[in-house]
Amino acid sequence: MSNSLQQNYYDVVIIGGGPAGSTAGTLLKKYAPNLQVLILEKEKFPRDHVGESQLPGISNILAEMGCWDKVEAANFPIKIGATYRWGKDPDLWDFDFIPVAEFKDESRPAKYKGQRKITAFQVDRAVYDDILLRHAEELGCEVQEETAVTKVDIDGDRVTALHLSNGQQVTARHYIDGSGHMGVLRRALGVQTDIPTRLQNIAIWDYWTNAEWAEEIGVGGTRVQVMSLSHGWIWFIPLGPTRTSIGFICPAEHYKKLRKRPEEVYAEALKSEPRIANLITNATSRNKIETTKDWSFLAQRMVGENWFLAGESAGFADPILAAGMTLTHSSAREVAYTILELERGKHDSGWLKTHYEQTQQRRIKQHIQFADYWYAANGQFTDLKKHCRDIAKDSGLRLSPDEAFRWLAQGGFTNDHIEQPVIGGFDPGSMKHVLQKFAQQKAKWQIDGFNIFKLNLKGAQEDFIPHYSQGEIKRIKCYVRGNDRLPIAGYYDLIFKVLSQTSDIREIANVVKVFCQKKFSSSQHARIAFNQVFQCLDVLVNEGWVKAQLDKKKPKLTMTMPEETTHIHSHQ
Repeated sequence: MSNSLQQNYYDVVIIGGGPAGSTAGTLLKKYAPNLQVLILEKEKFPRDHVGESQLPGISNILAEMGCWDKVEAANFPIKIGATYRWGKDPDLWDFDFIPVAEFKDESRPAKYKGQRKITAFQVDRAVYDDILLRHAEELGCEVQEETAVTKVDIDGDRVTALHLSNGQQVTARHYIDGSGHMGVLRRALGVQTDIPTRLQNIAIWDYWTNAEWAEEIGVGGTRVQVMSLSHGWIWFIPLGPTRTSIGFICPAEHYKKLRKRPEEVYAEALKSEPRIANLITNATSRNKIETTKDWSFLAQRMVGENWFLAGESAGFADPILAAGMTLTHSSAREVAYTILELERGKHDSGWLKTHYEQTQQRRIKQHIQFADYWYAANGQFTDLKKHCRDIAKDSGLRLSPDEAFRWLAQGGFTNDHIEQPVIGGFDPGSMKHVLQKFAQQKAKWQIDGFNIFKLNLKGAQEDFIPHYSQGEIKRIKCYVRGNDRLPIAGYYDLIFKVLSQTSDIREIANVVKVFCQKKFSSSQHARIAFNQVFQCLDVLVNEGWVKAQLDKKKPKLTMTMPEETTHIHSHQ
């Protein structure tokens, strides 16, 4: 092989230098430094990009990548949570990752510990993406910017070469499409996409200088603002001391009916929302309106013989839940782990690829479904009532809290985290509170009023699912029944073991209490864990893995659902 050909052959070629490409490249080089990894980016960084609001789960991935400290040093605002005008009640309400009263003032840059593990960043993507790409480069990834893929050579289901705008041709053992909505490999391979929702929106946004922060919490902390209008909603995301991202989203169909230029629609939307209008009284816009078709979609395939889709090339969920970057970082992490294991050859390649694809599809679909509910339940969309009714009808969704919970939870809680139930950053308790707030009806717990709980594995098949940790994939035992799965890990494992020994609620509670006290030195953390274990039990009852019964001779379990909590409450 000639020297020139050797220079063009890599172990992994990644298309796209955004968070998907940088995350995958960084983790590949961290755990397998000898791999030759090329990242191709069509633009020159830094460059602006929409999608700035994060969820706490990203911070853990940044810490694993070794660049959390670099992101923290950029002094991005700390996202404590969000303030909403959303639902049937016109009053503001907050969803906080950490109770504001517990958020301590600490100088910055801080370390990734304590309260910073349960908060998130609001990032200026021009700065953030550049930090991540430069970090991947420092770890040994070859980065070629201003280099687009102009042609993809394919043989069957195999990518054989990429032709680049600089005249080069590159080949690799593995290819990752991290090119976002463009989906360079996805399109070249003819992978079809589904749109499993009516949420086909248009987003219009600009960046502002010197807008007021709606809130300043401690040192650097704030909440993003999500404000409903009659025909859409506004996001307001501080990106730094002086820069703010402000956007407006509405259904594409409604936008067409307005017959106005994007600049007009945007200006009218901001002017009509008093809270936002007040925050930008003394601010100036960049005066460069940008628009995009903000349509949720899901790729029908995400893996092939030697290729993978990661991030938004694999699918996109409406941004109302601010989950876009979390989905991107998570899928990029998992594709890196999958390739690492394919290189080691310890696991069956079909098992690795199948589970990568299934996990991404289930996770994205769940977020799309959750977004459907948020729109369908928003009584403030007065101009979009029929649109919202149609969303609910198409989904087969009923809007009472208990019915909505069962619908949303179908096969979804173990997709984000196999050790405890979470969907889009919401644990079951948080989700029930949101459903309760939207419907203005009391929500119930499935386990409330019962005292006998028995495992029900009838019809279930034993299987193994991947657990991604410390650069390796471990096979974790699970049970599968239809679309539901019961991982034997984390809180699920604890419940499984306890119910294998006893079915009495008093004995269950005692074992769980002792476990939480031993695991956590803080009584507060032990109490939170205790509650989360019983939320996990509620999910297992909801999915049929556990049967709840009542013995009238014994005390029964009481699960309360307060109107407000320290995490979800009226705006403070």
